[in-house]
Amino acid sequence: MLCRKIKKKITMETKKIGIKIAEARKKINISQAQLAERLFISPQAVGKWERGESMPDIITLNRLAEILGVDLNYFSENFQSSSNEVVLGEPLVKQSAELPTEKQKLSWDMSRGNWVDADFSGLKNLHEKFSSSNMQRCKFNGSDLSGLLLKSNNVDSCDFSGSDLSSSHIQSSNLGNNIFNDCLLKETEFSGSNIDRCDFSGANFTGTKFSESFIYGCDLTGVDFTGVAIKSGGITGVVVKSGNSGKNTIAKAVWNHTSFIDTQIADIVFTGTLEDCYFENCAFTRVTFQDATLSNTFFKNNKKLKRIRFIDCKADRITYEFLKQGKADLTGITLVTEKEGTNNVTK
Repeated sequence: MLCRKIKKKITMETKKIGIKIAEARKKINISQAQLAERLFISPQAVGKWERGESMPDIITLNRLAEILGVDLNYFSENFQSSSNEVVLGEPLVKQSAELPTEKQKLSWDMSRGNWVDADFSGLKNLHEKFSSSNMQRCKFNGSDLSGLLLKSNNVDSCDFSGSDLSSSHIQSSNLGNNIFNDCLLKETEFSGSNIDRCDFSGANFTGTKFSESFIYGCDLTGVDFTGVAIKSGGITGVVVKSGNSGKNTIAKAVWNHTSFIDTQIADIVFTGTLEDCYFENCAFTRVTFQDATLSNTFFKNNKKLKRIRFIDCKADRITYEFLKQGKADLTGITLVTEKEGTNNVTK
């Protein structure tokens, strides 16, 4: 009897959330397909939400709130994520006020906290898990956050400039409007996370992995992408600083041994040199390579490759052949060979 009541309550809550999603979507006059495109999911998934057959997890719900222009509490004050990590409207667990004894080791346990307008600049020796927290407008300038497990956090409008987050694992988190200028993010892993309108200019992403994560509207000026692997996610709509020419241009970035696998790439202009890079099973929408040199870069089994625009680009023979086999529009590419010199190639 109790199980039936619980199941009925969950079903009613799911339907309520679906109705609210549909109402907010219609209010801003976008279709299910348009909403799905922004979330990198299928229109069928949106349809299931609105019919109350399923509901989004907490990370997707954060992104939904941003797209639909509503507060997160608009959906439900008691919404529970599928990962059971965070329950909206449930007070976060307070930290123990007890002081450690002499025999106890002092540790910074910042998990399950509600941090607003706090200044943690210069924080060191944080070796514990930092999970299930809500952080807004906090400062972590010049902090050592390396090697941490950052799981199921909502981090909004915080400043991490000059901090070290190397070898950390950022999992199932929502990162929005944060500043990561000149941060060390070497060999960091992002999994199941939304990264929205963050400023990563000058950051070092060497060896970093992104899996099932979505990068939207971020400033990636001067980022070192050497050895970065992006898989089963999306990157779209980058932001540029004033003074940089070209909408959605990733300026002064380093692309070396960078791989994109099962990734949706949209509204981006690649410039500079791409060396030993790899694009496999990717979908391209409004993507341009401009004033770019492509060396030993593979394009395999990609969708909509013919939609890529190449403007004043150079490519070596093997890269050119991969693009040719993928039926790309080769207009705007200059073929460079070691023995033959430079030959103009047009189609």
